[in-house]
Amino acid sequence: MAMAPATVQALRELVVRISRGEAELTLGSKALKVLASLVERPDEVAVSSIMSLAASVGVNASTLSRLARSLGYDSFAQFQQVFRDALTRGQQRFYSEQGQRLLDDDVHAADGPLAVVAQLAQESIRNIDGCLAQLEARDLTAAAALLAQARRVRVFGARQMHAVASFLSYGLGLIRPEVGLLDGPGQSIAASLAHLGRGDVLLLSGVSPYSRQAVVVARAASAAGIKVIAITDSRASPLTACADHAFFIPHSSSFISNSIGAYVVFCEGLINLVAKALGSKALKSLERQEEFIAKLDIEMR
Repeated sequence: MAMAPATVQALRELVVRISRGEAELTLGSKALKVLASLVERPDEVAVSSIMSLAASVGVNASTLSRLARSLGYDSFAQFQQVFRDALTRGQQRFYSEQGQRLLDDDVHAADGPLAVVAQLAQESIRNIDGCLAQLEARDLTAAAALLAQARRVRVFGARQMHAVASFLSYGLGLIRPEVGLLDGPGQSIAASLAHLGRGDVLLLSGVSPYSRQAVVVARAASAAGIKVIAITDSRASPLTACADHAFFIPHSSSFISNSIGAYVVFCEGLINLVAKALGSKALKSLERQEEFIAKLDIEMR
C-alpha cells in the first residue's frame, strides 16, 4: 500500500486523482464523498471527536475508522493528526501566508488597483451569503432579546476582532445604557467580569487563528453564569462550546488578515434587531444622546 498522505493538500489532491481514476488507491463512492467532505472542513476535522465528526458528515464512527485505514493510516487518530498539524501551522503563519498569497496573485495585475478592491468586495459578498445561509430566525430573536433585556452588556474581541467589538459597543450604546467594552480604558478584564452577574451578557467575537484570551474569557464568563453570545467562524470554534448563542460568519478572502466585511454587516443587523426589541426605549436613548450632542456643540453645521 502507498504511504498515507502527510498533508491536507495531499489528501485534497488524492480526492481529485481518485475521482479521475488516476490513483492506485480506489474508494467506494460513499467513502470518496466522505473524504471529499472532510478535506473541505479541515479546522472541524482537527478539533472534533470522531463521534461528532461522523454525525456531521452523516456516517457512523466506524466508517471514519475504516476510511482512515483504507488511506494507509494506522488509526483515525493518525489521520486526524494531519489536520491538527495543518491547523497549528496555519495559525503560526496565518498572516505571513495571507500576505504571500496577495503578493503572488498577479491575476489582476493588468487591471490595476480597482481590481484588487473589486476582488475583496466580491469575496465579502460571498462571505455575507455564507453567513445568511447559516442564520436561524429563532437564534437571532433570542440573542436580540437577551441584549435588550440584560442589566449590563459587555463586549470583547482580541486583536483584529477588537474592531468588531468596538463597533458593537458603540452601536448598542446608542440604544441602551450599561454597554461597554470588557477591556475598556482603565478597566481590567478581571475587574469587568467581576462586575457582571447572572443575567448579564458577554458578547464576544473571535475567529481562526483563535486568540487564547478570547477563549479563556468566554469560559470564565460562562462558568460564572453570565450569558455568552459568540460571533465566530465555525461550529468547530472553541467559542461555540461556551456560548448560549453562536453565529457563524465566514471570513475567507485575499485580505492580508481576517476579512471583517461580513462581520460588520451582521453586527449592523443584530444592533437593529436589538433596537426593534427595545422599541420606544431605543428611540428615547437616541433622542437623549442627540440632546447632549447639541448641548456640547459636537457636530459641525
